[in-house]
Amino acid sequence: MKSRFILGDILRNRRRETNLPRYLTYIVTWTCNARCIMCDCWKKDSPEDLTLAEIERAYEQLPPMDAVRLTGGEPFVRKDFTALANLTQERLRPRFLHVTTNGFLTRRIVEFCEQRDQSVPLRLLVSMDGMSDKHNHVRGRDTAWDTTSETVRSLAPRQQELNLQLSVNQTIVDSDGIQQYRQLRDYLRPMNVRVNVVMAYDASATYSLKLDTAVARSQIGQFTTFGDFDPNRVRELADEVEADLNAFPWADRVAKRYYWRGVRGRLAQDSDALNPSCVALNSHLRIYPNGDIPVCQFNSRRVGNLRKQTFEEIWFGEAIAREREWVRKCPGCWAECEVLPNAIYTGDLALKTLGI
Repeated sequence: MKSRFILGDILRNRRRETNLPRYLTYIVTWTCNARCIMCDCWKKDSPEDLTLAEIERAYEQLPPMDAVRLTGGEPFVRKDFTALANLTQERLRPRFLHVTTNGFLTRRIVEFCEQRDQSVPLRLLVSMDGMSDKHNHVRGRDTAWDTTSETVRSLAPRQQELNLQLSVNQTIVDSDGIQQYRQLRDYLRPMNVRVNVVMAYDASATYSLKLDTAVARSQIGQFTTFGDFDPNRVRELADEVEADLNAFPWADRVAKRYYWRGVRGRLAQDSDALNPSCVALNSHLRIYPNGDIPVCQFNSRRVGNLRKQTFEEIWFGEAIAREREWVRKCPGCWAECEVLPNAIYTGDLALKTLGI
């Protein structure tokens, strides 16, 4: 009997020491209709995606979220995506919903924006990696530019009507992307659509074909891009992007400047580069299409599965405790989808913005 009380005390202490997640990244499917040169996601099988009923059972066990990011693969290849998104809003009550898409399925995407529960603001991030042939090359489809630009043109004038913030995500894969940024920015500016620029990493455990792998760096200053870049050209890009941020809303401007400050520091091999503590398996929860819970973008080792286990069993279990120790020892990455939750939930973004 005494041992049961001791165990109860241990569990209660562990719960006090472990934060419940507040930000969810849910990869709803690995299936993708693009063939991107910097990503192997489209090569992955996705035969066991959670059904809506399974998603609802999982959501019922999760706490409310500040924000939810639905991504893929290509999320809109799921024909039930509108129902999935509405279920996400109903059960998790996020302050806003973030959806990333390659923009190929124009009609389905526009209908989603029209038919979804519009009580929650939607941030739709459409991938555009340059103009015309450049975008087609990066996304591996001859029709990529035509379909993606049609999606953007269809939704851009309806942003206020649909409670939608539409942005374009440009992944820089080589030096040509720098000039492409200028052309893309000028093309989108009359539509009131902003360009969000990210540097492509050379590796990602999440989108690798290898299972249960970790590709984190061994020290903070390491940051290897997908393509080869002249450091002066990267600084030129960073200067131009940061100058253009003056037109962004305040919160977005602060977040993006933080990201680019970290890019500069890492490319300069600066040991004092920005490096907030990681909140993976803490404030930030990731879910794979089949219900697996991995560590982070750079560590795909799974700590449990929501199809087979309860959230509580996973979140306070031994497997996740071991991986949280790995997270604590990780020297830090600089992928935007990891960095910004880290910066927000540790308070580092606020401190650096205030100059503290």
